[in-house]
Amino acid sequence: MEPPKRLQNVYVVAEEPARLHAFYESALGLQLKFRDKDRWIQYGVGNTSVALACREEALPATSGVVMVFEVGDFAQAAERVAAAGGEVLGTRDMGAHGAVMSLRDPEGNVVQLFKRQEGPQP
Repeated sequence: MEPPKRLQNVYVVAEEPARLHAFYESALGLQLKFRDKDRWIQYGVGNTSVALACREEALPATSGVVMVFEVGDFAQAAERVAAAGGEVLGTRDMGAHGAVMSLRDPEGNVVQLFKRQEGPQP
């Protein structure tokens, strides 16, 4: 498995994403990049994205901050994660948005690998 290409995004699991949006927009001046109602609120920050996610959208994470690393593919990820003391929690196909593999590190933190959709994109 090749190392990640980049940090795709970081998101906060939020109890009340709309309220946190008001805070981050006012306190830090973050500029809205994408919003799916109060499920996913995303900002562009430098070469990456920072987002607020409702609990349902963030699963399997239920709290805290989740790092998402972009990779070329998921080949050998499960073996490497297990060998390093972690656990693969599953993969979510998001259609044209790509796919995400959720992992749990040895201390129980959720980390995700993101893979872009293969082939031509609309």
